[in-house]
Amino acid sequence: MNILITSGPTREYLDPVRYLTNGSSGRMGAALAEAVVRQGNVPIVVSGPVAISYPPEAEVHWVETTEQMFEQCLALFPRCTGVIGAAAPCDFKPVAFSEQKISKPKEGGLSFHCSETPDILAALGAIKRSDQWSIAFALETQNGATKALEKLKQKCCDFVVLNSPDSINSDAASFQVFDATGKQRAFFTGSKREFAEELLRSAIILASQPIGFSRW
Repeated sequence: MNILITSGPTREYLDPVRYLTNGSSGRMGAALAEAVVRQGNVPIVVSGPVAISYPPEAEVHWVETTEQMFEQCLALFPRCTGVIGAAAPCDFKPVAFSEQKISKPKEGGLSFHCSETPDILAALGAIKRSDQWSIAFALETQNGATKALEKLKQKCCDFVVLNSPDSINSDAASFQVFDATGKQRAFFTGSKREFAEELLRSAIILASQPIGFSRW
């Protein structure tokens, strides 16, 4: 069983040295990849720039921009049973890229215009077969449950995992899991490694018996 995992941040460059990005260490993605290996399956990881390592058994595809992650995922998803979107891709990119480093203004600040980047999980949700599943992660600072459920519907996911900024660059965190009906299926506090095991077990159940997170 191949399971696609997106992991880490992406970067959208303003000039050759400056970029927009999201806070993400890739630790959750690595924990998920390790759990997939331990359960006898193959993790296919599409990762942005991170300092952590993925298990040697993983098939890792390195990317930098959201567009690159989008294209890799579209190419890889057809041969996977499911996808877990643990990455924090940058949602916006500068409309214009400066070939030269932007000089600091002598007076005032600097403004620039941005456009939206591709929505990776929404695109995968649109082509998802009946024998495939998808799980989204939603990191929110307010109205978390509401926004997580909105994301679940927009991306046509089977489940969404809600967490908070406290989880960034941490080995442990709190997670809430919601299904497509809006019901909270789990509340978990502990290591990302332990949570990855629970999430993967439930995803495998979902693949064999698509009735939800029945363990919880």
